[in-house]
Amino acid sequence: MVDLPSVRGTLSLDRPLADLTWMRVGGPADVLFQPADVDDLAAFLAALPAEVPVFPMGVGSNLIVRDGGIRGVVIRLGRGFNGIEIDDTGLTAGAAALDAHVARKATDAGLDLTFLRTIPGTIGGAVCMNAGCYGTYVADVLQAVTVVLRDGTVATLPADALKLAYRQSDLPQGAVVVSARFKAPQSAPDALHQRMADQLAKRDETQPTKDRTAGSTFRNPAGFSSTGRADDVHDLKAWKVIDEAGMRGARLGGAVMNEKHANFLTNAGGATAADLEDLGEMVRKKVYDSQGIALEWEIMRVGVRKAGDTAK
Repeated sequence: MVDLPSVRGTLSLDRPLADLTWMRVGGPADVLFQPADVDDLAAFLAALPAEVPVFPMGVGSNLIVRDGGIRGVVIRLGRGFNGIEIDDTGLTAGAAALDAHVARKATDAGLDLTFLRTIPGTIGGAVCMNAGCYGTYVADVLQAVTVVLRDGTVATLPADALKLAYRQSDLPQGAVVVSARFKAPQSAPDALHQRMADQLAKRDETQPTKDRTAGSTFRNPAGFSSTGRADDVHDLKAWKVIDEAGMRGARLGGAVMNEKHANFLTNAGGATAADLEDLGEMVRKKVYDSQGIALEWEIMRVGVRKAGDTAK
């Protein structure tokens, strides 16, 4: 590894990442950098040689880190990036702010970001994935994002520059989201709190929230999220095509496609990252062979499969 720039935050070498992900699997990062603030992050990236890869990591809620770990620098934002500010025209949230916390603070102020309440993870990840549920997406309410580019430049990008689409964005390569600006519809706080309570109850009824998962495993082939409404249709939903392929409850090592919700890949105990990813690939093959549908991963898989590898 190259000599690393001086920082005010924390640098950890050969840092295991399993305990930082919801799936509790994966090998170490060559370097884990937890910057103190935006200036610390910008100075670090400006001084870090351009050939060193960087990977921004949130709370690991939508992530499988492969067993061999991640080469280069993993950047994990913390307390210096979790602020939430509300004014007359909207809300600005740090990239490390939890989606659920942002939803609650917005609701208290009469701003409708209720769809974020049941989305695991942080605002940075929500922007990168154009997260959404119940018929609303980040793209519907995002005004702009502030990022630190790979060369250390701090830039503010309008939402349309990200070309947000279903579960994807077009951020510059190596950019790290540090905050996002939202404009949300106004409504009565009591009504918004009740809506969130109803959404949480529905989620807990239909999803394995107490199991070790990383959320939805595959994108819906239909190209949109569940609306949660009574008239919601389930044609081309990922869970349905997995069910129809007979893969609900399928197992490989410690990995299982959850019995409660077939689109939730689960570490049932002792799974490796390879168990999880390989079971996911088995599901994709079975769905394609039986129905001609090519499922696309929603969970991000990063790193190398075994120590010493330089590519996956």
